[in-house]
Amino acid sequence: MPTSRLIKTFAACAVVAAFTATTTAIAPDPLARFHGRHVDWHACALGADDELGQKLDAAGADCADITVPLDYAKPGGRTITVAISRLKATDTAHRVGPLLLNGGGPAGPGLHMPMTTSKVMGKAADRYDLIGMDPRFVGRSTPLDCGWNLGSAPLRSAGADRTAYLHEVAVARDLARRCEHAHGDVLRYVTTRNTARDMDVIRDALGADTLSYLGYSYGSYLGEVYTQLFPGRTDRMVLDGVMSPERYSPALLRGAEATNEAALHAWASWAASRHGTYGLGATRGQVLATVQHILDAAAHQPLRIGKTYLLDEHVLPAVFIGGLGSDLDGRRADLADTVRLLARAADRDPVEPSQVFAAQLDFLLTGAGSAPASQMTAIICGDVAERHGTGSYWHAVQASRERFPLAGPLANNITPCEFWDQPAETPTVLHNDVPALLVTATGDPRTPYAGAEAVREQWPSSRLLTVDGARQHGLYGEYGNTCVDEHVNAYLRTGRLPTHDLNCEASH
Repeated sequence: MPTSRLIKTFAACAVVAAFTATTTAIAPDPLARFHGRHVDWHACALGADDELGQKLDAAGADCADITVPLDYAKPGGRTITVAISRLKATDTAHRVGPLLLNGGGPAGPGLHMPMTTSKVMGKAADRYDLIGMDPRFVGRSTPLDCGWNLGSAPLRSAGADRTAYLHEVAVARDLARRCEHAHGDVLRYVTTRNTARDMDVIRDALGADTLSYLGYSYGSYLGEVYTQLFPGRTDRMVLDGVMSPERYSPALLRGAEATNEAALHAWASWAASRHGTYGLGATRGQVLATVQHILDAAAHQPLRIGKTYLLDEHVLPAVFIGGLGSDLDGRRADLADTVRLLARAADRDPVEPSQVFAAQLDFLLTGAGSAPASQMTAIICGDVAERHGTGSYWHAVQASRERFPLAGPLANNITPCEFWDQPAETPTVLHNDVPALLVTATGDPRTPYAGAEAVREQWPSSRLLTVDGARQHGLYGEYGNTCVDEHVNAYLRTGRLPTHDLNCEASH
């Protein structure tokens, strides 16, 4: 190339480079109105009756409301608020930064979590600003409540026959209609991807370049989505009860039928060994027969619990499934007490619920559970399309019923998502690699072990911490397993992942 042409080429490249640098430097930030803001921290208690706020204040926490766009595609439009709490780091010499906490759900509130998490973290907590968050439309954030007269929408079972299932179709259609009528203008924005975007606005508001993160169950999925949308903005990540994006669907328990039935059988063996205490049967088979007697009685006629509650075949399975999330003796005893009461109700004897069971029934059967059920359903339906035709669910229920008589009709039942508007965005697909600590149990009845294995394979830089033989959902700080707690705390304290995958023994 002649020298003159070479000089001109270099000059042209220099002009292009200078123009590119200039335009890059002055490119407007579409979220400028939400970035760089001062956080208005204030006391957490909202009044004399605010028990949670008073506990947060007593623990030394601060609270704030972060303004975020309703629609991130139109950041100049309508805004909502996301409520957060903070326990500040006390070891400022070794401060890591913010650790955002999510307890799962979907739609689980999180303002309380800095108080509970700091206890299990021990001295590692001193290095973090522990951040609790009520996700968008949850808790103290901008609210959403579809005005349902029940709280069991995401966890209803199909029932014993096609007539019962057709009732479920009508219920699902009606719940979707009510939500559209109450909140049709915002439902398309009640999504995990938008919650992840809110997290990044919170990160910026906290003045941090990166977020550390601890997420349980659905919170693991939220963390995965955040890493995909905002690569390079995470520091130390712990996902407990790991859900893979491929498994995430409106039927949250679909794929977990086998682990739930196995948990039921294990609990039945436990109860049989304590027949003298609970009287549910002296063998596993006898205890399972008692459970089936209860289910059959509810299918024939709803069980009357106290003067207020009627527990039918559509809601009753959720009571059992809810009691199978842990193999700790205390949780198993709670389920045995409940089943003993249900067995009497199945015999049509008058029974009175305990205070705890009454609160559970309020949540499942009345409007007391409307808001959280509405929020959970809206998030799931807003994330993943579910339009299979009403007959397909019944076929799936029937196909699963013989092998999984309790979990199958619940996990494969129709949901309001069949009648929901199509999601605004396609589901998140992971195609990244994140150095995270994945905590899981081989017998987890909520997020099966295969999901954790899938994420471990997707993220070669991650490490898998497995508790062999445990039928437990939620391990760190919840299972009383010293091995798990110490490994997680060591990672949070040092930032160094183990050199290889680890195993801990179950607590029993």
